Amino acid sequence: MAQASARERILDVAKRLFYRDGFRATGIDKIIAESGVAKMSFYRNFPSKNDLITAFLEWRHAHWMTWFTGAVEPRWQRQPGLSVLADALGEWFAQEDFRGCAFINSVAETGLSDEPRHLALAIGHKGGLEQYIVTLAQRLDLNGPELVAQEAMLCLEGMIVRAQMRRDARIVDAGRRLLARIEHDARPA
Repeated sequence: MAQASARERILDVAKRLFYRDGFRATGIDKIIAESGVAKMSFYRNFPSKNDLITAFLEWRHAHWMTWFTGAVEPRWQRQPGLSVLADALGEWFAQEDFRGCAFINSVAETGLSDEPRHLALAIGHKGGLEQYIVTLAQRLDLNGPELVAQEAMLCLEGMIVRAQMRRDARIVDAGRRLLARIEHDARPA
């Protein structure tokens, strides 16, 4: 089996440390040490820490969306409805390494103006998730699928933040109920 490239090793370490410890708490020297690359090799692949954070956020979006849709769709096939979104999130919340949403954490840590690329990636990630929910609302033939998705996003984001603060199965139960109400209210008369 081929050894991972320096870029892959750096990014693999950054994925773990950024998500677990945060962007500010994770220094370049620690990433270099744990990835086993030379400092020059690091900067050849990532000219700055912001470039590495950008690469992490790009990876995280693709990886998380693939995971999330993969967790939602089988549930949807068994029982179509917005409440499956809460069940998929519950699966994520139960993971030992759950530390909340990397994009919410990014904006919370760096603010709105520290690095425009990071904010743009966070907005893009949330927009992609919202658009997926629009498609689910359309599949259910709900009225105002864009409005349904906006409301569902508030529910999902709230669930994520609450689950990050404390592990409690009632968060998923409350999310299911709220999503069911959103769906009920959008059903054609």
